[in-house]
This record gives sequence, C-alpha cells and structure tokens, in this order.
Amino acid sequence: MCAKLKFNIIISSVVLTFFTSLVFAEEEEIYLQAISDQIQIITKDLKTLEKAVYQKSDLVSATSANQTKSNGLNEDIMTKHLLKLSEIENQFRELTNKFEEVNFKLDKLSSRVTKIQSDTQLRFSDLENETISNTKKQTALPGSNKPQDFGAAPGYQTSNLPKEQSINSIESAQTVIAEEPEKRDSLLPEKSPPEQYEFAVSFMKIGDYETAEFALKEFIDKNKDHDLAGSAQYWYGETFRIRQLYSDAATAYLDGYQNYPKSKKAPDNLLKLGITMVQLGEKDQGCKMISGLKKEYPKASKSVLQKAQYEQKKFKCKS
Repeated sequence: MCAKLKFNIIISSVVLTFFTSLVFAEEEEIYLQAISDQIQIITKDLKTLEKAVYQKSDLVSATSANQTKSNGLNEDIMTKHLLKLSEIENQFRELTNKFEEVNFKLDKLSSRVTKIQSDTQLRFSDLENETISNTKKQTALPGSNKPQDFGAAPGYQTSNLPKEQSINSIESAQTVIAEEPEKRDSLLPEKSPPEQYEFAVSFMKIGDYETAEFALKEFIDKNKDHDLAGSAQYWYGETFRIRQLYSDAATAYLDGYQNYPKSKKAPDNLLKLGITMVQLGEKDQGCKMISGLKKEYPKASKSVLQKAQYEQKKFKCKS
C-alpha cells in the first residue's frame, strides 16, 4: 500500500512538471510565431518601399518640364520613406532582441527538462527496486529527510572515565608529533554491493553529481561482474550529461553498451548514446543508434521505445 501511494505521488509530480514545461514551451512557440509574423510584415513593407522609390524615380525622368515642382514632391516623399524605414529598423532591432531572449529561455527550459527526466527515471528506478525488495531493511542514505541518530563521536569513551587525568606537558614529552588526519581513499561504505550501489546513486538524488560520478566509478571498478554494474554505468553517464559534458557522457554510455549488453539499462545506454552523438554533431551516427534500438532491443520497456520514437522525430532522423 505504501509503495502504491509513493507511486501515485511520483506520477502526480511528474505529470504536473511535464504539463508545466509543456505550457511554457507552447507559450514560447506562440511568441516566436508572433515575432516571425512581424518580420514577414516588415519584409513586405520593405519591398513596397523599394517599388515606390523606383516608380517615383521613373516619374521624375518622364516629367522633366516640371522639374522644380516634382523635386519638391520627391523630397517630401523620400522624407516620409526615410522616416518609415527608420521606424522599421527600430522595430526589427527590438524583435531581434526579443528573439534572442526567447532563445535563452528555451535553452534554460531544455536544461530543466533534462534534469527533470533524469530525476523521474531515478524515482521510477527506486520504486521498482522497492517493489522487488520491500521486505529488506532500508539503508540510511545521504539526503534522507528522516532524523538520524549519530550517537557518540567515534574514538571517544563516554563512560567509566577516571576522576583525574594525567597531562603531559611539552617539556616532559620533549617532542611533539603532528599526525595528519587519516585519508580515506574509498567513498563507498564497506557493505554489500546492492547497498553500495544505493549509496552511490543517492548522491544523484540530492543533486551532487560530482560526488555521484566518483562513487559510481568506484562501484563499477569494484563490482564489474555484478548485475548492478550495467545500471551503475548508465547513471555514471548521466552525471556527465546533466552537467552538459557530452563527450564524457558519450564515452560512458558507449562503455555501458559494449560491456553490459544484457543489462537492464542496456537499451537506455544505447538511446542516450545516440542522443549524445547528435548533440556532439554526429547526427548520422546518432540517428542510426536511435533508429536501431527497437530492432536490437525489441523487448525494451515501452517508455524507452516511445522515447526513441520521439527523439527520432525530434532530430528528423531518416527511417
């Protein structure tokens, strides 16, 4: 029952976020369309202005007898045209600034949607793992909103202390030894691989992608043959993609696709590899990977296959 409630909450938040982003994107698209219409109107006005100037020039050459009168008329017409042209230039400058502002907002929206997608995938992955292992004890992870009892500081005794404590002065000790704090080479706790995996992925949940990168890399190096290694490799690539480090992300996805072809996240690795290749400018190669996902992984989840179809249309990949 608890898992079902969490699932409904996650679905509601995802749908709300998606529709909010969609409405914002639609507003930006309508705004861009309005700018495009105004630019087309300005272009028509410029063409009309050119025709008017050429027609008045022909009229002046044909009526040379009334040169004095026509010159005054032409000057008046040219003055009006110049004022109109100046007004059009100002409007075009304003439209250019607004267009750049819209592009900037779209870039920010794209980055926000990317993070939302990654967070959504992470939440669904947690829900699946909780459904499978709902009888196991939950491990305390960083970023938990539950109060934690840290207990006494390690290395200090809090009971049975002597009434008097001996103090050694510097003179009696003769030498002072400065000890450096013990350095810990490992980020992962000394626990089972599943618990280490959850610990590493937990840094993704709190948005600490740099620490997640090192923790996931350590897990992969220590558990190359474990079933969760392929999933860890996928999230390792996500730490780079979210930070827009597309070259490193492509390398991580490629390693996941080649080293763990039967992993649960293998289709995701191939899809994200194709998307990243397109973002790096290798559109043909990236489109081949996206289009070939259904053929190579026909039993992939419905959401992954639908995502591949969407990206194929988005990048205008050839079928």
